[in-house]
Amino acid sequence: MNKAEEKPGVEDHRVRVGAQRREATRLRLIESALTVLAEKGPDTAAIEDFIAAAQVSRGTFYNYFRTTSELLLAVAGGMSDEILQVVDPAVRQFSDPVARFSAGSRLYMQTAMRYPLWGAFITRVGTRVAARGQLIDVYLNRDLLEAIAQQRLKIDNVRVARDVVLGTIFFGIETMLTEPTHDHHPEQMMRCVLTGFGLPEAEAEAIAFAPLPLLGDVQGPIFSRLTPVSAGPAAAKRARKPASTKATK
Repeated sequence: MNKAEEKPGVEDHRVRVGAQRREATRLRLIESALTVLAEKGPDTAAIEDFIAAAQVSRGTFYNYFRTTSELLLAVAGGMSDEILQVVDPAVRQFSDPVARFSAGSRLYMQTAMRYPLWGAFITRVGTRVAARGQLIDVYLNRDLLEAIAQQRLKIDNVRVARDVVLGTIFFGIETMLTEPTHDHHPEQMMRCVLTGFGLPEAEAEAIAFAPLPLLGDVQGPIFSRLTPVSAGPAAAKRARKPASTKATK
């Protein structure tokens, strides 16, 4: 094979290597940001802190992120996707789409309690982490559309339903992290959501308080740097508590 024939393959290899290096640098910036956030919190961290932690130049930082806010959003989105990669397989055991998004919402909030650094961070970023294309948006829309198509919900606009559920999730996380709450705050919130969506009260109660699948530690390039705290008695009760009435299958 002559050099002319080898050149396309060599160029393809260089493109792949270059892309891998860029992604590795981007991931290093995101991972290093966690160290900064743990030490200083998202409100006081400055670009110099992120640059020093990742051991890159200011120019390299700006090759990937225009602002520290953009970096923080990338951290939040990446961590949210890592959570959903664990949560979604667990809730797929439910054939009912209403049971899926209810359990998924509760598990997402529960994970924020197990990883309080993540929980505190996500409340500052808020619903921007649910931008179009993020897994939380994809999976929630999937289940809501199916539930609407099956006429399980008395609501005809998936965007309205999505906004209600997302608001419940993110405000619920902030409340549980910053205010005294009862043991079953997520369950009672989901019961209100489901009755508001038109489910009979008994069915909403059964689904909202149904036992949750048990999740292991979240694995991934970002979450692997965090140590989960003990789930505590309240979370354990939420995982074990049987529904007060039989859920509809």
